[in-house]
Amino acid sequence: MAAPDLAADVRIGTPAPEHAGEMLTVQRAAYVTEAQRYDAPGIPPLRESLQEIRADLVGAGPARAAWIGPRLVGSVRGRVDGTAMEVVRFTVAPDVQGGGIGRALLEALHAAAPAAVRAFWLVTGGRSDDNLRFYGAAGYRVVGTVVDDAGVELVRMERARDPQG
Repeated sequence: MAAPDLAADVRIGTPAPEHAGEMLTVQRAAYVTEAQRYDAPGIPPLRESLQEIRADLVGAGPARAAWIGPRLVGSVRGRVDGTAMEVVRFTVAPDVQGGGIGRALLEALHAAAPAAVRAFWLVTGGRSDDNLRFYGAAGYRVVGTVVDDAGVELVRMERARDPQG
């Protein structure tokens, strides 16, 4: 059964450091299934600390979060390096995945990238078929693979920035 389209009920905004705890909770809930898929409980998103998320939120890269009412249900952060931006820690709460929230978050992060950014890139698990399809539909293409420090094969994907921004 397809998830209902929740995008109309979602508010996308810029998270503040005080949202870091909620972001960490959603991040852990979202990434635990990835850890189980790869039998790798030590994947980096599950080791990230509250302090590291707060530091990202006061850093130079853009971040976006999604709320349904008062509940934070997803977030994504960007790390800018010259003309490229890495999309990191992209999470949507498991109970609302498939409802358009991820698409809205990714579009908002792309739009928030500094004007100098010409390309976006990310890594996702090589066996994470839903993620690979999602990113492919958003214009990302596989450009290579790497193994992370938890032993998980990751696929690197990239896409150019749309001329409109």
